[in-house]
Amino acid sequence: MMSNYHEIWKSLDRHLPAALELRQRLHRQPNLSGDESITRDMVLSVLPATSTPTKVADTGAVVRVGGPGPCVGLRGEMDALPVVELTGVPWASQRPGVMHACGHDVHLAAVVAVARVLHEVGAPTPLLVVLQPREETYPSGARDIAAHGVLDVEECVAMIGAHLQPALAPGVVACVPGGVNASADEFEIRVQGASGHAAYPHLTADPVLAMSEIVVALQSIVSRSVDPMHSVVVGVSSVSAGTAANVIPGSARATGTIRALKSNTRTLVHKRVADVARHVARAHRCDAEVVITKGEPVLENDPALVGRISEHLTGQGISVSTTLRSLGADDFSFFSERLPSAMLFVGTETNEALHSAHFLPSDLDVRRTAQAMLGGYFGAADGIAQREQPDRVAEHG
Repeated sequence: MMSNYHEIWKSLDRHLPAALELRQRLHRQPNLSGDESITRDMVLSVLPATSTPTKVADTGAVVRVGGPGPCVGLRGEMDALPVVELTGVPWASQRPGVMHACGHDVHLAAVVAVARVLHEVGAPTPLLVVLQPREETYPSGARDIAAHGVLDVEECVAMIGAHLQPALAPGVVACVPGGVNASADEFEIRVQGASGHAAYPHLTADPVLAMSEIVVALQSIVSRSVDPMHSVVVGVSSVSAGTAANVIPGSARATGTIRALKSNTRTLVHKRVADVARHVARAHRCDAEVVITKGEPVLENDPALVGRISEHLTGQGISVSTTLRSLGADDFSFFSERLPSAMLFVGTETNEALHSAHFLPSDLDVRRTAQAMLGGYFGAADGIAQREQPDRVAEHG
């Protein structure tokens, strides 16, 4: 174990007051996706750095804390949501209709606390702070950073993220191997028929009837095409057609979402949605066009990495859960596609749901998020040390 390990953990609380003050400033001045430059600069102004920040993904940045060589990435999302805040705290959002309702202000404050303690005590392994824009919208900020090449340039060999999760009890950190967040794709189905008077349906090809049966038939995909042990959602969220009660329209449109916790299941479901829509439409003398827009891939936590992280967290008396999985999505998955990664979920004092106008994590939640991130950092640093050990043996052999 590294010589300054216990000192780093003990020093974290000393940096929390500054992190809490930063959290309130960030909460007071939220910025929407794609407009995070002010947030980025606010965080950079208080981050210790041993290199000049690299601007990426338009309004994002990465900055190194520590020396050269392989490093651990620590993600902090920056964007807020178009939500009218109803918390009533003195430091509530000063920007009408914009709010940090997903905890990104807490995540950023925790990132800064971790970076500052590692800088002060001495990072045994370099840290790469990744200030990511556009987590809440497309195009994904994580996707753009992952594709940029900066992680390769910086020799980032593992990525750590932490997210508040009201579904967990306060003080619990979920550290789960494998798929923990689903892929999230959208589909659009357009059915083309033949319009006509509603009194003479036999002279038409009714796209409303066809679409209605498509919506119902899609529900069979999960129960009859997917392994029952694999989690999947196929949901139709909007249907539109026609303008008059006595006219059968010429077309109908539906949109929805596809969620899956396994990549091969994701591919299967894409094919089945298209097949079901086209064949059901054809049975009603209509044609169906299906467009699937891919979003986030499955977020896969590296099993070896989360195993090491769990040891560090439990060693600090932190309760660890290994069961939480969600069909929600997070674009952190674009990092997990490229390098060993771990997304940790942190239980909150508040029971308010994410994205709620009343969502307001406590100061304790900032501390717990920083602890989770620090445990993630040490777990990743252990992996780097293990990887480099054979080289050291060869050098001295």
